[in-house]
Amino acid sequence: MQALQDYAALVTGGGKGIGRAVVDRFVAEGARVGVLVRAGADADDLIAAHGDAVAPVIGDVRSWDDNLRAVETVVDRFGKLDVLVPNAGVYDFSVPFEDQTGPELAERFDELMAVNVKGYLLAARAALEPLRASRGAIVFTLSSSSFHAGGGGVLYVTAKHALVGTVRQLAFELAPEIRVNAVAPGGTRTGLGGLASAGAEATRLDAVDGFDRMVAKTVPLGFLSEPDDHAAAYVLLASREAARFMTAVILPSDGGLEVRGGGRRRRG
Repeated sequence: MQALQDYAALVTGGGKGIGRAVVDRFVAEGARVGVLVRAGADADDLIAAHGDAVAPVIGDVRSWDDNLRAVETVVDRFGKLDVLVPNAGVYDFSVPFEDQTGPELAERFDELMAVNVKGYLLAARAALEPLRASRGAIVFTLSSSSFHAGGGGVLYVTAKHALVGTVRQLAFELAPEIRVNAVAPGGTRTGLGGLASAGAEATRLDAVDGFDRMVAKTVPLGFLSEPDDHAAAYVLLASREAARFMTAVILPSDGGLEVRGGGRRRRG
């Protein structure tokens, strides 16, 4: 039996990368999925791949109205909302703290936090009532940078650490009706983009020279993950049957980063 048969879900930032892998896997598991995306091309591609099983909404996660419209679209199309996956994000490409002026930090902070933290909170608030009605679940996308330094710059790492508190506080406040958990992927081949305020909006993480080699050298499992490698963890946490006694849980999917020590050591 499909794990999410007849579920209705909403994934923000689901046009590419990990978000798209989650959408694809949820549909394969029997769910119907609303997807908040920035680009019309992403919406078209989702419909071409999944037809009536998806309901793309073009908008910005920083907008309350767009988050509410995405939730309302799912409820109108599919009759309910069982799972919310706040996932959209931007990256700071590890720019050193001291290389940024005060005004640059202020502007970049506002942009990154608005997408990576406020966008999650707005999505959760917009989805609150339909999730409570279905006794549903929220599954946040966190990161190995939620627990470790060095996987981004001060802004990205700060935002991802902040989301640990978000998961725990919402799990506390929204229980018992809504379970709140997260997946924390490590280095992944994804088109995570940069900050417009830093002139890096067109820069993509998967285009950074040597990124795959750096991750492979750092993690014990020795390879850069693909978005699909993380999708099953979202299915687990979304499922009432599989995870009904799980809330405030953050599942690492990071190649063993916790035990890396000084880096991966090969035998011989």
